Amino acid sequence: MEGSSSIFLQKIEEQYIEGIADNMRTYGVSATVGRVLGVIYTNRKPMTLEELSAETGMSKTRMSQVVREMIDLNIASKVYEKGFRKDLYNVEEDYYQTFISLFTSNWQKVIQKNKTIGKRLANQLTKELENGELTPETEQELNVWLDETKQWMHYYQWLDQLVDFFESGEIFKHVPKPE
Repeated sequence: MEGSSSIFLQKIEEQYIEGIADNMRTYGVSATVGRVLGVIYTNRKPMTLEELSAETGMSKTRMSQVVREMIDLNIASKVYEKGFRKDLYNVEEDYYQTFISLFTSNWQKVIQKNKTIGKRLANQLTKELENGELTPETEQELNVWLDETKQWMHYYQWLDQLVDFFESGEIFKHVPKPE
């Protein structure tokens, strides 16, 4: 009976890992990152690249890339263990913090990219409006686009505030975690 319990637990663990992988796709993150996150999480302790490679069947090089991506997303970190010479990696165990890290990481990239685009567009439009050699129709059209660009910038400023709202933990005052 011991063997069937072990197989049952292994299947539960695999379902859990696949569930995490599916969730990662929802956040715009690869299922591979989700699987590695799930493997470390279900292991319940930090793991080396070699252990992760063996567990997932990925090369050590690919595993290194995935772990680096996870660190960039703030859902994993390199940890130090006294007397252990290899790098160890652990994951955030708080589901809420993982969500916040993924949500804010993705949005920060989008916000920064679009703020840059908005500034560039506003500069180009302003420069063209200062040209002075425009027909009234063209000037009106450029002003419409300049107003649109300003609305664009306001939207991304709002998104920036939303990201801060999540990162500060303020969200939990308005939408508390269940007890």
